[in-house]
Amino acid sequence: MPIIKSAIKRVVTNEKASARNSSQLSSMRTAVKKFESAKTAGAENVEDLYKAAVKAVDQAKSKGLIKANKAARDKSRLAARLAK
Repeated sequence: MPIIKSAIKRVVTNEKASARNSSQLSSMRTAVKKFESAKTAGAENVEDLYKAAVKAVDQAKSKGLIKANKAARDKSRLAARLAK
């Protein structure tokens, strides 16, 4: 643990940010998995789940959690999966 006051504050801030980031990433992955499983099962609400998954990917990109290329790739895969 650091001794300097500003370093102690940084540790606390980094822990908060890490928790927030991991939560956001987890929710994105969950949204994508929900869409995938609903599409496989042939559920009725696939369109809504697709929109939620795309929104989650866009939010993760805007927060800087994933790169723009990965967001575009993921959205493209989701759209292709929806079209099948």
